Amino acid sequence: MKEFIITVVPTNNPAILKFETNHFITKNNNYEFKNIDEAKNSPLAQQLFYLPFIKTVYISGNFIGLERFNIVEWDDVKDSVAQQLVDYLNAGEPVVVEDENQKKVPVTVYAEVTPNPSVMKFVVNKKIVPSTFEFKNIDEAKESQLAKELFMLPFVKEVFIDENYVSINKYDVAEWDAITMEVREKIRDFIADGKEVVSSGSLQQQKEAAPKAQLEDSNLDDTSKEIIDILEEYVKPAVASDGGNILFKSYEEDTKTVNVILQGACSGCPSSTFTLKNGIETMLKNMMGERVQQVVALNG
Repeated sequence: MKEFIITVVPTNNPAILKFETNHFITKNNNYEFKNIDEAKNSPLAQQLFYLPFIKTVYISGNFIGLERFNIVEWDDVKDSVAQQLVDYLNAGEPVVVEDENQKKVPVTVYAEVTPNPSVMKFVVNKKIVPSTFEFKNIDEAKESQLAKELFMLPFVKEVFIDENYVSINKYDVAEWDAITMEVREKIRDFIADGKEVVSSGSLQQQKEAAPKAQLEDSNLDDTSKEIIDILEEYVKPAVASDGGNILFKSYEEDTKTVNVILQGACSGCPSSTFTLKNGIETMLKNMMGERVQQVVALNG
């Protein structure tokens, strides 16, 4: 039997808190309940509405969102609510009684070309993972059923998954004109069936590793921290739109070299050298002066 752990996560709205779960709690849909009558198919939401300060209940794949009335502050009640949710879930009680006849989740997937001719970006109209995952081969994909199924296609070389898209790097044996429809439908059908894109266990491991990574980042020198801030704010959104990602690896003060790792469509892209030298390198030089002389992709 699964053991549930709750992580309390603040949102941009001070009245709403997210109670994230380490296992998925619904199969197909997101739910919003404004009152106990609307929650007739959710025993969990009905129980929550017995708390006098609960205004709205949101239930999604791996979290329960709660909006409160102003009669209380979350700091006073969030721990007791989290404990109540843990006790409920670990008792095996139903979260939502979902319609078994509703096999498919409404989802659309469209293909976007990228600067890398070997990579196609398949964009989904919903969030499918909380952060990036890169799989170079089927052995690395053991925690992602979607990636494993994609690797079953003989022309799939690498799979990169970000919040709302999947980038596929193909072998030259096939042309995108001939295979785009097949890949798009495979991704769409997988998500429409309500399957986990990445296992809940792997998501939990990544979440647990995040504080350690943040601690390591906090121990970096000021120049490295400044480089990371620039990459996060100015570079990552641009490369994400092209189906890729960039990670800061290290800064060599003696040679004034910034080392990065390219992922997704950026990895192995013929134009990545141009982007590095005329885009990222130029930006860092302009913003950081003589502290940066060159940017090098360790895998490109």
